[in-house]
Amino acid sequence: MMSLFQGSIQDLHQKLVNKELTVVELIEATFDRIEATDEVLNAFLTLDKEGALEQAAALDEKGIDEGNILAGIPIGIKDNIVTKDVETTAASKMLGGFIPVYDATVMSAVKAHDMIPVGKLNMDEFAMGGSTETSYYKKTTNAWDATKVPGGSSGGSAAAVAAGQVPVSLGTDTGGSIRQPAAFNGIVGMKPTYGRISRFGLIAFASSLDQIGPLTRTVEENAHVLQAISGHDPKDSTSAQLEVPDFTANLKAGVKGMKIALPKEYLEEGIDPAIREAVLKAVETYRELGATVEEVSLPHSKYGVAAYYIIASSEASSNLQRFDGIRYGYRSESATNLEELYVKTRSEGFGSEVKRRIMLGTFSLSSGFYDAHFKKAGQVRTLIKNDFEKVFESYDLIIGPTTPTVAYDLGDKISDPLAMYMADILTIPVNLAGVPGMSIPCGFADGLPIGLQLIGKRFDEATMYQAAYAFEQATTFHQQRPEILGGKA
Repeated sequence: MMSLFQGSIQDLHQKLVNKELTVVELIEATFDRIEATDEVLNAFLTLDKEGALEQAAALDEKGIDEGNILAGIPIGIKDNIVTKDVETTAASKMLGGFIPVYDATVMSAVKAHDMIPVGKLNMDEFAMGGSTETSYYKKTTNAWDATKVPGGSSGGSAAAVAAGQVPVSLGTDTGGSIRQPAAFNGIVGMKPTYGRISRFGLIAFASSLDQIGPLTRTVEENAHVLQAISGHDPKDSTSAQLEVPDFTANLKAGVKGMKIALPKEYLEEGIDPAIREAVLKAVETYRELGATVEEVSLPHSKYGVAAYYIIASSEASSNLQRFDGIRYGYRSESATNLEELYVKTRSEGFGSEVKRRIMLGTFSLSSGFYDAHFKKAGQVRTLIKNDFEKVFESYDLIIGPTTPTVAYDLGDKISDPLAMYMADILTIPVNLAGVPGMSIPCGFADGLPIGLQLIGKRFDEATMYQAAYAFEQATTFHQQRPEILGGKA
């Protein structure tokens, strides 16, 4: 059955259409694969075998729609996306045992396309972290090397796809949390334009930055999944009232005549030389394919990390007020009055990174400091947004590295928050500007994958997929597999 985990969604679809494989058989094989590999990987927090097999049997009875490439395909869901009747914890003690009574809008879309959710994936607690080490429950490992981090906060989502546990997963990206783990695990991760996908049913971290997006092994698969989960949602006031284009329509049109910008700031000091070399080789590949690549400047990007951690932490401080031990979630047993209930519940229920960000955010919003911190960060955000808009007046895309380094050792940065925060320096500006960004594999260093980041104009994911597909077809990086999938790490 190893071929099931090596092949593409297109291969699986054809097998299902031709009745060489039933959906029940595919789902059973998926759970067997998870059972065989998750002791090392620790990607899943919760499995819903009974529910998945029930949906699979119903789909076998109904029959596979030949025109729906996603029908019957297993999918893993990041644990901050609300799933009806399936425990949703955001990897926090605070939400242990929480069983939602409704589905997030993206889950309704997943089910409408007959995809089969098989379980909930590990993450940094409330999506706060860059290594999936702040999870209350377990530490996920990198699919290529179990001694390395998988990235975060969508580390479980990336590792599960890279290891062949599921062909596709959903993650969320607030400051790089889809793209960075995608880069660390050698897969494709898309952070769509802010507003492209409904956030209804997403447990909020920073509401002006969060976006749900797909992680897959190939660009075409990613485009199909984004197509399925995009669209306006009246339940989300930030959801864009725009028609969803066919992201696969011009996938094979190539990049001839395309103008691509390479920001000089993305290749400066602090970027691992092997990553710089891989990105410059990717630039040459694009030139050979007929694109023009020119150096530009995004001068305010260097202030992105500082602005982001004030804005994101301030929004987190506000969003996480609801976890107070009163309505749902964890409640301290030792409180003797109402004030103690609030304090002890939050002290015991939240991990140290979440508490750190709540305190930073509360300070930034407090009287006497608001103008100096939160307001100033908002002004910097506008400057960063303007930098992108200026470049996009002359260019179709921006490219650069996704991360400054390849995946680092477990435990290496967890005790140094500033080092962890700086690891997102290349991805954060994209979220602040609200533009789409994606990571695709572009090389290896020390046996670990390197990610190439593509950044597009607002709501122009189609051009990004077109450029990503051209690069993917011209290279073999996406065909490399980790040892856990029978390849070479």
